Amino acid sequence: MLYFTALTFGLLSSLHCIGMCGPLALALPGVPGTGVGYWLGRVLYHAGRATTYAALGAVFGMLGLGAGLAGYQQQLSIAAGVVMLILLLLYSTTGRTLPGIQGLNKLTQRMLGHLLGSKTTPATLYGIGLVNGLLPCGVVYVALAGAVATGTVWGGAAYMALFGLGTAPLLFAFTVLGGKLSHLRQWNPLLRYAGVVVALLLIVRGMDLGIPYISPKLQPETGLPACCRVKQATPAAQTSQCH
Repeated sequence: MLYFTALTFGLLSSLHCIGMCGPLALALPGVPGTGVGYWLGRVLYHAGRATTYAALGAVFGMLGLGAGLAGYQQQLSIAAGVVMLILLLLYSTTGRTLPGIQGLNKLTQRMLGHLLGSKTTPATLYGIGLVNGLLPCGVVYVALAGAVATGTVWGGAAYMALFGLGTAPLLFAFTVLGGKLSHLRQWNPLLRYAGVVVALLLIVRGMDLGIPYISPKLQPETGLPACCRVKQATPAAQTSQCH
């Protein structure tokens, strides 16, 4: 369920992406419909974005892993949901998410300008996507709160990779059609509602309600599902109970 919400949140986030990243995507070199190279370049660009998101997700998943090993997985999930709600509120009211990101914004813009002025190669287009993924973005910060809640490095990476994958289809169509989908930005409020739903799911997930897939019972000592709770069992019995 958690990973499904990542993909869904990514799909709705693309309503925001066509406004923020759309101009950059339109500036990518190449003439629409000019052959395999054009399409491959767009795929590599989005693959670069997803790679950066996955790397960020792995880092934040590692933070969640530390909390899970310390026995705070439930509290972590609740905290991640609360942080996500705060970020959504901050973004909705001010258009900003975190202070002190101007330096990162300037750095990434310089890197993007250098890449856009370089010779067009598959590596260049992939690199543009990599750097694009580092651009300060409130929606990405909200998604990273969900990556923390996965509690694992690979889980965080998968969460953010799915988020990035979800943002790609609409942004891809936007670039191919020459920006003719700009009117879809009027549906941007849907993104905030989706974020609230994801945040509430994270909070419910940490409440140990015993709801399969949504709020499974966890063993306080290890944060494992209740199926793995064993008392005075042999190693073979322990293994059988966890599968």
